[in-house]
Amino acid sequence: MSSPAPTDAPAARAAVHPIEQESFAILRSRVDLSHLPPLTRAVVERVVHASADLSYVDDLVADEAALVRGQAALRAGAPVVADVQMVAAGITRRTAVCRLAEARSSDGLTRSAAAVRLAFDEVGPGAVWVVGCAPTALFEVLALGVEPALVVGLPVGFVGAAESKLALREAGLPAVSNRSEKGGSAVAAAALNALLYEPPAAPSPEEHR
Repeated sequence: MSSPAPTDAPAARAAVHPIEQESFAILRSRVDLSHLPPLTRAVVERVVHASADLSYVDDLVADEAALVRGQAALRAGAPVVADVQMVAAGITRRTAVCRLAEARSSDGLTRSAAAVRLAFDEVGPGAVWVVGCAPTALFEVLALGVEPALVVGLPVGFVGAAESKLALREAGLPAVSNRSEKGGSAVAAAALNALLYEPPAAPSPEEHR
């Protein structure tokens, strides 16, 4: 099945609401992120803004080069897969694939993991995966070898969340994650939206070599 067409045209971006402007001004008055590279800074700001939790500044793990490539994939029309509908609903300017409603659990496979399998059958390699709820979904992304353009892995919970994110980092995939048990649909969608909202990042000098 072909992926949904991108809808992120810079010229079509709506004006920022005054409340949102004030919220970001408050955020920037409380923490200085100017030392971070552009896309990393955008992701951290969006996650902190979505959660009102400044501790994400030190908790998030992101690599600028991976974000640049992930953003380029999004702009080229790479499909976006969300583990749950709440994540899909939070992603703007892009219709995300979410197959949780059709998925069924079976022996040794949770419904969230089954949904990942259904989605991978549909989108194939090169997608952007956004996991904000179920650690089992993130573990399944890793088990399937999905060859992602980017994985936003921010599931939440006391059982398996931190472990699944550690496994993601150890897998060496292009990813955004965090070290703690925190996470959730809102912050996962916010991290993805940062890449959709930000202007295209300039390639690093290394990428020209």
